[in-house]
Amino acid sequence: MDIVAACRAFVSVSDRGSFTVGAAAAGMQQSVASRRIAALEAHLGEALFDRSTRRPQLTPFGRGVLGAARQVTAAAGELEAQARRSRASVLRIAVPEDCASTAVGAFIAASRGSGVAVETMSGDPDARADAFGSGAVQAAVLSGPREEARWRVRLGVASAHAEPRPFFFGSIRPRRSDTAAPTRLLYEAEDDIPAIRDPLTALRDAHALLPHQLGRAGSLPSTIADVLAGDLLLSTEARAAELGLSWSPLAELDLERGYGLASDEPDLIGRLGSRAERALARALGEDRP
Repeated sequence: MDIVAACRAFVSVSDRGSFTVGAAAAGMQQSVASRRIAALEAHLGEALFDRSTRRPQLTPFGRGVLGAARQVTAAAGELEAQARRSRASVLRIAVPEDCASTAVGAFIAASRGSGVAVETMSGDPDARADAFGSGAVQAAVLSGPREEARWRVRLGVASAHAEPRPFFFGSIRPRRSDTAAPTRLLYEAEDDIPAIRDPLTALRDAHALLPHQLGRAGSLPSTIADVLAGDLLLSTEARAAELGLSWSPLAELDLERGYGLASDEPDLIGRLGSRAERALARALGEDRP
């Protein structure tokens, strides 16, 4: 039994002294209101109305429970109103700082198409986790193991000069005859996690590269300057394109970022809709269809 609908019918008929008028005021047919009130009576175990008179009169039992029925309908109304306000309010989501602005804009537009107003804040992995933990955002794209990820983004090497062909670590091993500083492979905060950093370190050592040939990138302008001067940047293909750099896949490693969406709302992705999810995946750099 739908006890909320039954209470609405009961309260409306009681207030108007008529099954016909009360049902219309509650937005239902008279037969529906009668069935719901009868079901409520069966559920509570007593008659709510004396139907022997021309106009329905409350029984003593009906008068005793009318106040509680009003509370039920009022609480249900407030719940529905709060749901409408929540749907209309702005949803703040933390996204990686290397997402292209145009791609994030496409995600926001797709979310609006599903009736969800979205604002984004960008930050590195720690900043996103902190923002979600503190309640500054209601959802956050967080890094995680790729085996458990909702989205996976392939990593390669971005450069200013190299041809877009598979990258081998041995290609940057210093030679004794070299006079220039050895080429470095830099990684940004997004990839400064053991699942990515450790395999890179092992491959660096396997190819006898110098320790400083693999390291954390600095600010974005400084990193771009380093890459223009000959260094390399661990990057998604989308990130390389945004920065105007060429991109090469890794020949010796299959590295992927893993992303999931942390939210207090269990089915937030469902509310955003499939079009918005695809747009978010593209903003993250996922290249799968």
